[in-house]
Amino acid sequence: MKKLILAVVLGGVLHGAMAADQGLLEAARTQQAPLLATLKELVLIESGSSDTAGVARVADVSARRLTALGAAVERKDGIVTGRFTGKGSKRLMLIAHMDTVYQPGILATQQYHVDGNRVYGPGIADDKSGIALILHTIEMLHARGWRDYAQLTVIFNPDEEVGSRASGEWIATQAAQHDFVFSCEPNGAQMEGILLSASGIATATMTVQGRAAHAGVAPKVGRNALIELSHQLLQTQDINVPGAQLNWTRANAGLVTNQIPASATAQGDVRLSAADGAQRLQQALSEKVAKPLVADTVTTVAIEQGRPPFIATDAARAWAARAQAIYGEIDRKLALYPGTGGGTDAGYASRSGKAIVLEAFGLAGDGVHGKDEYITIDSIVPRLYLLSRMMQEAGASR
Repeated sequence: MKKLILAVVLGGVLHGAMAADQGLLEAARTQQAPLLATLKELVLIESGSSDTAGVARVADVSARRLTALGAAVERKDGIVTGRFTGKGSKRLMLIAHMDTVYQPGILATQQYHVDGNRVYGPGIADDKSGIALILHTIEMLHARGWRDYAQLTVIFNPDEEVGSRASGEWIATQAAQHDFVFSCEPNGAQMEGILLSASGIATATMTVQGRAAHAGVAPKVGRNALIELSHQLLQTQDINVPGAQLNWTRANAGLVTNQIPASATAQGDVRLSAADGAQRLQQALSEKVAKPLVADTVTTVAIEQGRPPFIATDAARAWAARAQAIYGEIDRKLALYPGTGGGTDAGYASRSGKAIVLEAFGLAGDGVHGKDEYITIDSIVPRLYLLSRMMQEAGASR
């Protein structure tokens, strides 16, 4: 997940905030060292999205730990799903991902190490911290006898960094059967918070069909698809569609230099902030390219949707305010991040509109997807406390 942007602090240490649950806070403190050990174990397993064997090793560790905690574990298509049966009425779901953006061999140059309050390593924040946080939150709560849920489901997926194409539907269908989903992506090191929205992601493809001809002997016989593509890219580069943002990023035309190209294509990155953003963009682009500059050429545009946008509902925003109050219990401020241009599996989780979904319960950290990715040790106890208290509140809600 990309770095969160535009943090807005809407609350924090609230006047008259409830006193902290000292027993839970102490339990969180005792989990700090074990969580760091789990995190080290996970980081030392390289698990880039294309490293099937590495991701499977993380899945082995995750499945074994969930089983030890009492979950019924299912593994399918690389996804680890653990289910706990409780004694309450609400259905809760926690999600994190096992894959990273790093290539095999990264640990040779980007080693796991501790430097003061920071722990460095590839994927340590995004999102192995989320896996470790979920495992130790459940361990902590169950040790205290908490079972106030009808079902608690945990999903660790193997392909978030490449769009969750295999796991997205599973996350969406499972979330539709739950009341709450808390996604454990990392959040900013400068200001700990909760994320209220994230972009959906799609790919736009523009295709121009022209006519080939000899570039030296009879160029005017041809219909230059490259010229037409260039024209269409220029006239659509600043297209303004509510709920969608388009940036053309790749293009290709022709096979040899002495032939007028008969076809040309371009692809663009699309970010969606509304459920119907892709449809609006498709219509606007189709209307824009209808009239060619180069006669007898035909331009078409197709949009392939990937991860849907995540937009917190009013109910979710109310629960975000609860999270702020909970942080106030331990004298810490919590930011509510309005949005990010990056995608998140919370988009799949919120697709049905059934569950209350919130994002970024993971540890504080920075440098994600870079050579200095890290988490902060002093965020461990507060984030354990926050997630566990949110789960307690969700389980007790009516």
